[in-house]
Amino acid sequence: MAEGSVTLGAKASSLSSSSVFAVATSRAQVRIDSTALDRLSSSKTTPTTSFNHRITVPDFLTLCESRAFLLVLLNNLLLANAPSRIPLLISQALNPNPHAFQFDDADVTEHELPALHAATRSTLLAVSAIIDHHSAALSAFADVAAAFSCEALKADVTPFNLMDSGDGHASKEEGAVAADLRVLLNGYKLVGKNKVPSVARVPKVHGSVREYAKAVHSRMRVELNSGVKSAVGSEEAVGTVLLPLAAALRELGEGSFARVKRNLESIGGDVLKSGIGEVFRKEFPSEDGLSSGFNKAVNLFLGKEYDKFAHEVFVLLRLVWKVVAWEAVTAVAVLDAAELNEGIQGVKENGEKPKVEDKKKRKVVLGKGTSSILALFKERLQSGGKIDLRTWVADFVSFLDVAQPEFSEFLLKVKDVVESNESRRLPKIPKGTRDFAKEQMTIRKKAFSIIEEVFERHGATALDTPVFELRETLMGKYGEDSKLIYDLADQGGELLSLRYDLTVPFARFVAMNGLASFKRYQIAKVYRRDNPSKGRYREFYQCDFDIAGTPTSYEYMGPDFEVVRILTELLDELNIGEYEIKLNHRKLLDGMMEICGVPPEKFRTICSSIDKLDKQSFQQIRKEMVEEKGLTAETADRIETFVKEKGSPLALLSKFKQENSDFLKHDGAKDALNDLEVLFIALEKSKRIDKVVFDLSLARGLDYYTGVIFEAVFKGGTQVGSIAAGGRYDNLIGMFGSKPVPAVGVSLGIERVFAIMEQQQKDQNQMARPTKTEVLVSIFGTDLTLAAELAGELWDAGVKAEYLVHKRRQKHFEYAKESRIPWMVFVGEQEIKEGVVQLKDLEANNDINVPRAEFVEELRRRLHP
Repeated sequence: MAEGSVTLGAKASSLSSSSVFAVATSRAQVRIDSTALDRLSSSKTTPTTSFNHRITVPDFLTLCESRAFLLVLLNNLLLANAPSRIPLLISQALNPNPHAFQFDDADVTEHELPALHAATRSTLLAVSAIIDHHSAALSAFADVAAAFSCEALKADVTPFNLMDSGDGHASKEEGAVAADLRVLLNGYKLVGKNKVPSVARVPKVHGSVREYAKAVHSRMRVELNSGVKSAVGSEEAVGTVLLPLAAALRELGEGSFARVKRNLESIGGDVLKSGIGEVFRKEFPSEDGLSSGFNKAVNLFLGKEYDKFAHEVFVLLRLVWKVVAWEAVTAVAVLDAAELNEGIQGVKENGEKPKVEDKKKRKVVLGKGTSSILALFKERLQSGGKIDLRTWVADFVSFLDVAQPEFSEFLLKVKDVVESNESRRLPKIPKGTRDFAKEQMTIRKKAFSIIEEVFERHGATALDTPVFELRETLMGKYGEDSKLIYDLADQGGELLSLRYDLTVPFARFVAMNGLASFKRYQIAKVYRRDNPSKGRYREFYQCDFDIAGTPTSYEYMGPDFEVVRILTELLDELNIGEYEIKLNHRKLLDGMMEICGVPPEKFRTICSSIDKLDKQSFQQIRKEMVEEKGLTAETADRIETFVKEKGSPLALLSKFKQENSDFLKHDGAKDALNDLEVLFIALEKSKRIDKVVFDLSLARGLDYYTGVIFEAVFKGGTQVGSIAAGGRYDNLIGMFGSKPVPAVGVSLGIERVFAIMEQQQKDQNQMARPTKTEVLVSIFGTDLTLAAELAGELWDAGVKAEYLVHKRRQKHFEYAKESRIPWMVFVGEQEIKEGVVQLKDLEANNDINVPRAEFVEELRRRLHP
């Protein structure tokens, strides 16, 4: 019975996929707007040119698809804006809801012929509209079924928490699916450690269905109301968005099918398991139908039979829907096995009810969302008393039919359940940021300690500057990278921006305070409005060491040498593995630009292109320089001969200082070679030259470098890119209106170093100890005062200690083992009576009793022999 009507032909009316679905399933009647009826009434007058035509419904369409086809055809005829009896005939045929459609010949105008002849397009749009509506509903329903499977299989759902780690890798839809699943499973007590691949893949697979379903929806909003005049290319456009949706549907179906099989194996009670399994195997002998259905659709797409292609995608969608419905059925059977087993009829000849293990009768504590939805299922399926298993399954599957009005109401209730649990939805962090748990913080604190020790070894003092600066302080200092500066909202006062690095704030501090020389280090967070990627974040730490001073303050090239030396010490003592420091000179770069014929105004932008050579081939860079930046092909080819130069510092320096070298003909380049000669010899004497590579392709993009530039690159397996960089910047401090103060510095990309260190721990199967606790005071019972007394004595003595008050001995051992605490102090009733405490060395598995008054000194002696 129709629930409403769909109006066509009005000036502001439009056809939607949901309207097509409502008419296709006879849930709505078709109404032609009165203004369109007035126009159609002119058909009583015979048109000057008419043609005889009979409407034919494609024979491969189902009844639902046929009704959708006629509705789309009707809409196209009304959009053609021509008088005819055909639209009235179609609307009259649709509203009585016949099981077949037969039309007589009728006269049509030449304006209507294109719409009538475009049967393939009408069929494609009609079926695609149904697919659009179905796939949107499937996206929501499939998440519910998967959530029930997570609980039924006691699956490890931690992958859902990792979908949006802040590095920009996860798609928006994957993150949304993971977030919805977390809402549904919030409070779920069956969290296990079962690694179920088909569960771990749910966010990616279901996210793909959401993504491609939205693409189909966007396309249908356009195509359903475009009319035949705008139909050129529409069949290809619709087919192109349907194809990836079909592939995603197949993946979803296969994942759901895998979970159905796991659910069937987990059902408690032999009769219930065998009964449901038997019904399922009759309907789905194998999952081959998913692959064969998809392959059939692909072949039709390749043959450009778009109408039949859409029909086969719909067939595939209905099959996937059926599998997902069975996933819900089998998961509920696992979770509600005790109640179902008690209600099964006629299991034994003597009428006894099947016995179910006690553990299956325990109340299952589901997530807040899934428990509410399970209640909806049970309310719909409640029959009371005995249960006929086949009827229960058939009723359940029938209820989960998207064509049923009852199911639409169910989906609305599911939406309400999810939205009502929004307050419980786990929050997430912004893209490009990270939280650091105790294990990660242990690594970080260790690294920061090493870094500070190296900096202070060289006589640097610590400096801290504001996290935001005046916008004018930062602008104009970073060249093309200035677009990555985070501007704060204008609050009606000073224009502010988050600091992009620590170097410009350091220069501002030196200029503002009129310092002639300053050696400082700073470890702090900086912010960049960049695209997050692996090892690239929007908020991250930098560890900077800088030396500022006039030439009279320091020896020639001394600060440059010390900064490079410090970088090698840092990377060696952090013990991250193999690395190399690529080094060049800004004046040498400028000389190379001039020698190659690059116009002076393009020096910086071409350097910015060259700086990408570690990520792109020279051919890609050449194309950018020539086609986008206006360089001649000859100049670009000349640049290639220079940027290929890379090797041993002293050997390459010797080559560049030969008499026929172009560099010696350029004053700036000649000065740069002299600087590098002093630097390389100093590094050689300091036994650090083996870590350095002279590389002419290194072209640090920042505008403020004036002399030596360098960059450290990790050579191990973890791909993180540059891990440190720096150089000389003699003009930056003077840009703040003070006298020029030359400076040189290095910045360690500590976030990437952390990524390397964390990966090394994983590869070596090591786990950082999260605390420095040396002793666990274990009190058996409930006496907090005794714990406070003993732990207090240890703390007063400077011993790192924790306490635990618990009746169960095993809890104490589990906590000590998890926290990797080396010593335990046991005190129970027996120890209290005897006036002793028991000391246990967990590593050696030895224990001794010592007098209560002596336990602190005994522990200190053993901890620090």
